[in-house]
Amino acid sequence: MPVSITNSKLIYDGLKACDVRLIAALPETWLVHLIRMADEDRAMTLVRVAREEEAIGIAAGAHLAGVNAALLMQNHGFLAAINPVVSLAFLYKIPLLMLISYRGHVGEKDPWQTQGGLVTEPLLRALNIPTWQLSAAHDVARQLKDAQTLAHASLTPVAVLLTRDLMWEDG
Repeated sequence: MPVSITNSKLIYDGLKACDVRLIAALPETWLVHLIRMADEDRAMTLVRVAREEEAIGIAAGAHLAGVNAALLMQNHGFLAAINPVVSLAFLYKIPLLMLISYRGHVGEKDPWQTQGGLVTEPLLRALNIPTWQLSAAHDVARQLKDAQTLAHASLTPVAVLLTRDLMWEDG
C-alpha cells in the first residue's frame, strides 16, 4: 500500500501552521511518513506511545503546559482510547486534535479493519465529538486549522479522519 508522501507532507505542514509543537503517536502504516517527519523535525517533539490511551494523557499535559499538541492514531486506537477521552478530556475540558487514520472504510481491502471502520463515525457521533473526513489535498490546511480552532474554542476533542483518498497513492 503506497502511502502518499506528498499528502502526508501537506498534513504535517498544516499541523505546523497550527503551531503544533508536540505529536503523540503509535506507529501505524498510514501515518508512517507523518511520524517520520515529526521525528526528523528538531522543532517538534514526537512522543511514541505503546497505547493510544497514553497519548491522550500526554496531549492533556501538553495543553496544561501551554503547548499545542496533536494525536496520530488509527481508528482502532481511538476505540481503545475512549475511556481517557471521556474521563480526562471531557471531564477536564481538554481540547484534543485527533488525526485518525480511517481504516476499514470505503475501499478497505483488509477484513480485520472493517469492523472498526463500521463503528468509528457512529461512536464519534455518540460521544458528540465534532468530526471531519479529510479527503481533499487542497483542503488540508484549512480543515486542520478549523478543527484546532474548534477544539480550543469548545475545550473538547475533535476528530479529523484521514481517508484512503487522501492517504493512498494508487499506482
